[in-house]
Amino acid sequence: MKNLQIGMSWFPERAGGLNRYYYDCHRYLPTVGIEFQGLVIGSPQVTESTGDTITVFADSNGSLIKRCLGVRKSFKKLISQQDYDLIISHFVLYTFPILNLTKDLPLVTHFHGPWALESDVEVQKPIAIWVKKYIEKTVYNNSSQFIVLSQTFRDILHQEYQVPLETINIIPGGVDIDRFNINLSPAEARSILSWHQARPTIFCIRRLAKRMGLENLITAMVAVRDRYPDIMLYIAGKGALADTLQTQITELGLTNHVQLLGYIPDEQLPLCYRAANFSVVPTVALEGFGLIVVESLAAGTPVLGTPIGGIPEILRPFSEDLVLEGVDSKQLASGIIEALSGDRILPSREACLNYVQQNYNWQEIAQRIKLVYQKASK
Repeated sequence: MKNLQIGMSWFPERAGGLNRYYYDCHRYLPTVGIEFQGLVIGSPQVTESTGDTITVFADSNGSLIKRCLGVRKSFKKLISQQDYDLIISHFVLYTFPILNLTKDLPLVTHFHGPWALESDVEVQKPIAIWVKKYIEKTVYNNSSQFIVLSQTFRDILHQEYQVPLETINIIPGGVDIDRFNINLSPAEARSILSWHQARPTIFCIRRLAKRMGLENLITAMVAVRDRYPDIMLYIAGKGALADTLQTQITELGLTNHVQLLGYIPDEQLPLCYRAANFSVVPTVALEGFGLIVVESLAAGTPVLGTPIGGIPEILRPFSEDLVLEGVDSKQLASGIIEALSGDRILPSREACLNYVQQNYNWQEIAQRIKLVYQKASK
């Protein structure tokens, strides 16, 4: 089965859950008989490093017009040179410009999140939100099958975009377990990262944006610090709230207890998970899956997550104690303090690994995706 998959950016060059998922699809779908040809924005090195299986249609810093014209031109060229069974969309912005070029080939959409709704939460201009919603609806109206990462995303896709339930397939994201299950102790990982050795340590990686709940997490650390004066929270990621969060840390007197790491290289991420006593995912809205939850568990590190979107769908079947009572700072502080004191039971490293192996192994995820593609191509 040969398909052309339209992505956003190439993961090693640009971080993000969608880009990581697309990158892993490129790695694992060929192992189950899916011939993968892709289109993304990025540098010329992407095409070279992937043996021409990924075509770069525009530079990451190019204008929107150049990117849209670029995807049309590259799509036109590829579809004239090869026969495809399916067109696969991972990002509606770059799928929208090619809809009239698909030659009636079936379109399958991987729904990674409600683009317009996320923009609304992050307080973008109403006209931008309207345009995004229009683009989304147009692409979805041309799609025959959908793959979503969680029950939460299935409900949003059905209720917000009126997509028929019978066309929506729930398949969670997968994780490369061997990559995250590194053969190092937490102490060894902290030493490599130059993190404090003896202090209880929490790790959080998020885009520094409104819906991620980082302001609540930082506020919660005041109460945690009062109870555990040696506590240390490392927050990785970049985004528009970086300066705001740093000011908040300073004003709350948490400079010795909360550190913003900024962007961390992909190869350091398993070390960061392994170095922590546990991770925290404090999302307040629109968390469709939470790949970082599964990544942390694959590193053998328990995760405390808010009861938002797909987070409890991952954590509840494993351990109710990993799901926090809510999203506000008091609820976050209470959960963290209980985890540190032992009142909230955290699973062992082995239990975390076993759970991920049984439920989020990419080999099985790829087989399930293949079945949806086969259904769409009939």
